[in-house]
Amino acid sequence: MSIIQTERLNIRELDSAADAEFIFALLNTPKFIKYIGDRGVRSVDDAAVFIEDRYRQSYHDHGYGLYAVALRSDNSQIGMCGFVKRDNFDFPDIGFAFLPECERMGYGFESAEAMLEYGREKLGFSHVLAITSQDNDASGKLLEKLGFVYSKLLEMTAGDTVKLFEADL
Repeated sequence: MSIIQTERLNIRELDSAADAEFIFALLNTPKFIKYIGDRGVRSVDDAAVFIEDRYRQSYHDHGYGLYAVALRSDNSQIGMCGFVKRDNFDFPDIGFAFLPECERMGYGFESAEAMLEYGREKLGFSHVLAITSQDNDASGKLLEKLGFVYSKLLEMTAGDTVKLFEADL
């Protein structure tokens, strides 16, 4: 189900039957593992289960989650963008990830900007958080371009310290 269309992108809910191969590929790119983390998705079947247990469950539990981002021109999947509800955060956390060959083309900004508008207008968000690994300068710069401000270093789990960004919508 499509939730947002931009000039170049279609953003829709992830589906385990249609998107498992893509999610398997995306979650196993070196940059995803380095900057976001190894999700332990080792097969297309694992990816289908991951989609159901994480992404689709979030739609059900919270009314939002991470969504597939595809090109409108040919419907090819290029990444994902959306909101994550974290138990230790009082506000939703925006996240995004794209295939390496689709980076530095403005898709991250275009999808995240549309997602923030969706969050404000459709979900009623007034404040959104974002986290990046300490050495992920590209995502930090994108967040700042979107209007986020660096807040502080935050320890998520033992030994895992991230940069926290915040934005008022």
